[in-house]
Amino acid sequence: MADALLRYPLLAPYSYSSSSSSSSSSSTPRLSPVCSTSPRIRLSRRPRLDAVVAALAHRPGRFARVKVHAVVANKDEPKWWEKNAGPNMIDIHSTQEFLDALMKASDRLVIVEFYGTWCGSCRALFPKLCRTAEENPDIVFLKVNFDENKPMCKRLNVKVLPYFHFYRGADGLLESFSCSLAKFQKIKDAIARHNTARCSIGPPAGVGDLSLLENPSPPEKPAEAGSR
Repeated sequence: MADALLRYPLLAPYSYSSSSSSSSSSSTPRLSPVCSTSPRIRLSRRPRLDAVVAALAHRPGRFARVKVHAVVANKDEPKWWEKNAGPNMIDIHSTQEFLDALMKASDRLVIVEFYGTWCGSCRALFPKLCRTAEENPDIVFLKVNFDENKPMCKRLNVKVLPYFHFYRGADGLLESFSCSLAKFQKIKDAIARHNTARCSIGPPAGVGDLSLLENPSPPEKPAEAGSR
């Protein structure tokens, strides 16, 4: 638009005019608003419609094509909770998948994140969790969608999101706590405590089939989102 105004000054909201009755010797024209009804305004000529179209029509077309490409690219991009940092970050869709992942991890440290797609604190924390997974390829990170696994989450006493469980080998559950982005140091401290070198001390304890699969499910209540 700015280019068109420079090329076609009559498109500007002001026009130069001079008073025929002025006795001043100055040759500098006076700037008057085009919308004014004063008889002192004199327009030398009107802007031609074809000139305006020629000046502006080519630019919107180019920007429109760029905008269409951007929409197509965003459509194919996965949602934030669907992204994974690497092979050591796994999505869990059922109780059986959860138990199988703990068994396969054996003596490796397992960090389980319970999240909600609607949880703003979960979304804010997630990029930093992905970086932590990339920096610790020896740790298994499990992502559990609360809404897809409500019975299991209730049995595991998950009442606020985001929530974390730490498991390791025969020790089973080591620690659990809620955590926000502002308190992410809690996760780093827990990793330093539990991800130490040691020999295997027996078969993995997991969390126990009975506690997850056979106990009656408590009444469901919506999980709360933790503060950021």
